[in-house]
Amino acid sequence: MKQLCVIGLGYIGLPTSVMFAKSGYQVQGVDVNQEVVDTLQKKALHIEEPGLQEALELVMDNGNFTVSTEPKKADVYIIAVPSPITEEKTANLDYVRAATEAIVPFVEKGNLVILESTVPPRTVEDVMLPVLEKTGLDLEKDLYISHSPERVIPGKIFQELEQNDRIVGGINPIAAEKTKELYQAFVKGDIHLTDATTAEMVKVMENTYRDVNIAFANELAKIANNIGINAWEAIRLANFHPRVNIHQPGPGVGGHCIAVDPWFLVELQPEESKIISLARETNDNMPAYTVQRVQEILQENEVSNPTVGLLGLSFKGNVDDMRESPSLTVMEHLNKANINYKVYDPHIKDIRVPHQVLELEELAEQTDILMILTDHQLFNTYEPEKLKDLMKNYIVFDTKNLLDEIKWRNAGFDYIRLGDAKNR
Repeated sequence: MKQLCVIGLGYIGLPTSVMFAKSGYQVQGVDVNQEVVDTLQKKALHIEEPGLQEALELVMDNGNFTVSTEPKKADVYIIAVPSPITEEKTANLDYVRAATEAIVPFVEKGNLVILESTVPPRTVEDVMLPVLEKTGLDLEKDLYISHSPERVIPGKIFQELEQNDRIVGGINPIAAEKTKELYQAFVKGDIHLTDATTAEMVKVMENTYRDVNIAFANELAKIANNIGINAWEAIRLANFHPRVNIHQPGPGVGGHCIAVDPWFLVELQPEESKIISLARETNDNMPAYTVQRVQEILQENEVSNPTVGLLGLSFKGNVDDMRESPSLTVMEHLNKANINYKVYDPHIKDIRVPHQVLELEELAEQTDILMILTDHQLFNTYEPEKLKDLMKNYIVFDTKNLLDEIKWRNAGFDYIRLGDAKNR
């Protein structure tokens, strides 16, 4: 199986394609977005990921990786398309369905078809198999169909594609074995075999666990603020217990996984997922709580007609991924409160973002309060004295516990941390 066709060239599909191409496979990358294809054909990137530019140039120069908007015949088809949620918090599987439809004219006996997208349990059984039946092939004997979800984090994708353990779920044992054999081309972690629906459930469980844990941390931050302690200190101390691992609070939960996948279980079994649903609502409400805290801080400092400077658009530090970012929801709540704001992110230059500025100095100019919404390490290098000279009031609200509190206080700032009333 040396010919691969990867459908979807986003944050997962493109690095995965490049990894297989580096391992000696002939890979055809497919994306329905013509702009993405045009960009890649110029050996340029539409996403940010360390090491991706160099790897892309290597596999395109040696002829192992090509891109187009249409699939072609291959030995293996990997589907790595988005699986977002609707406004009603239900799974939108249109992309998975369309990608499966797109390969039907090309699939032949003996092919391996793998779904990498994170999806609700039973998607392979209930969505993909009915589409693949149109090939006229016996899905138990003629095709090998499986689910192998990605388990990587932006900023470390290549490292984790190679080092992390991988889950493979086949519609039968031979499909799982053939999928394992394929991924062994570059995966150094263990590859664990199961059935397709269990593999789907495992990935959703992993992200739901993290979401529930973060919701717990966010509740602790609210309680700490009300009773006069520092939640970050309390969590750090609690985590010295050998069986405790509390996550960190923040202005909300973003990304295409943790902020989305728990809703798959709520949709699937609403009566059996009360804790999951409540955790999701808790985290979804954190941007509103964050803006509420900003209003309280401004009132305490007697600031009228304020301008807020938002630092960070991406959902996590040091990447350019804005998917489901709580920063965007914070902006919506500032709009509802009629609070003026400017936003700056060194990793993102997107003219569609309202009130985005391209320079840090422009953000600080006549601003009353700076809000840290993303933990970009670059923010730690900023000199508070220089920003203070540009600002109207000297307040910083750190929702990520990122900055050096002493440095900013010594520069004359009123430093406030989310979930910390101990040091006010």
